[in-house]
Amino acid sequence: MPSQQEVKWSQLKVGVIVLVAIALLSGLMFLMTSASGMSVFSHKIILTTYFQNSGGLTVGAPVDLEGVTIGQVKAVEISNDPARKKTPVRVVMKIEPKYGRSLHTDSTASLSTVGVLGDTVVDINSQVAAGPELQSGAELRTLETPNLNDIIKSSQGTVESLNVVLAKLNAVVDTIQAGQGTVGKLINDPALYDQARATVTELQRMTKDLNGGKGTLGKLLQDPQLYERLNDTATKLDDIATGLDAGKGTAGKLLKDDSLYDNLNSTAKHANSLLAEADEGKGALGLMVKDPAFATKLDHTVTELNTILTQVNQGKGSLGKLVTDDAAYTNLNTLLTSSNDLVGAIRKDPKKYLTIRLKIF
Repeated sequence: MPSQQEVKWSQLKVGVIVLVAIALLSGLMFLMTSASGMSVFSHKIILTTYFQNSGGLTVGAPVDLEGVTIGQVKAVEISNDPARKKTPVRVVMKIEPKYGRSLHTDSTASLSTVGVLGDTVVDINSQVAAGPELQSGAELRTLETPNLNDIIKSSQGTVESLNVVLAKLNAVVDTIQAGQGTVGKLINDPALYDQARATVTELQRMTKDLNGGKGTLGKLLQDPQLYERLNDTATKLDDIATGLDAGKGTAGKLLKDDSLYDNLNSTAKHANSLLAEADEGKGALGLMVKDPAFATKLDHTVTELNTILTQVNQGKGSLGKLVTDDAAYTNLNTLLTSSNDLVGAIRKDPKKYLTIRLKIF
């Protein structure tokens, strides 16, 4: 059985070994944190920020500044402050003091992922920040950016709409394959295909006839004489247009002669003056338009004339009988015929009808 002195010596050796191990572990931790830029024994800058959703952020996650790790997340919790209903997630961060000069009051924090499906980290942006330096315990403004889940949620509506469109497209394709509708008949109806083929054949024959100069359109395309006539007509039209522009001929003077324009303008003014006077009741035309007595007389005259024409059509009076009585027409025609015969006979033998006798007393 070991003596009490040996037991104490063994306990002392164990205690020394534990102390040495603790010292070595502390030195190793100091070296590791110094190599990564973060010191265990340095006084950290504590910052707080708030997010709508943690997005998978955990305690111990890195805090990056422009892609460089400057600290880590100390706590992720739900805030009980009623004013934080829209941003209830409270994130507390520990920042290395040497990076404090790069953090400003107008710097922004956002959540980002390392890669597409990597861990969530806090990313601080100070590229355009120009405010005062942040102090420990300050709140950092957040910049909400959509994460992968938000993108997937927002794309679900698009995917559903795309599924609806694909379903309708499948129905359209099935309808076409079944030979329904215009497109379906166009694809599946042999008679329509034959008609289209016949139409193409007729078009080819028509094109061949046109190239051969057959028909009116073919002659129009192939006959040089017709082209020359058209060219000559175009030349004449150009000459006419040139003459008009030069003020030649009646139409040219109508376009270019200022005196003719002045005369037309004067005539228009005079006509406007006459119409104005007529509208005021001046002159014969004005009386005709505005004078009720004149209108009454004119109406009475028209009525009387209508009565006379009615009596003439009914054969009343001398003029009526002359117009409607066939016997009067026949007698007048016979008289004219006899007169013509008499005039002809006198011209043929005037001595027979015209005898001049001279008597001397």
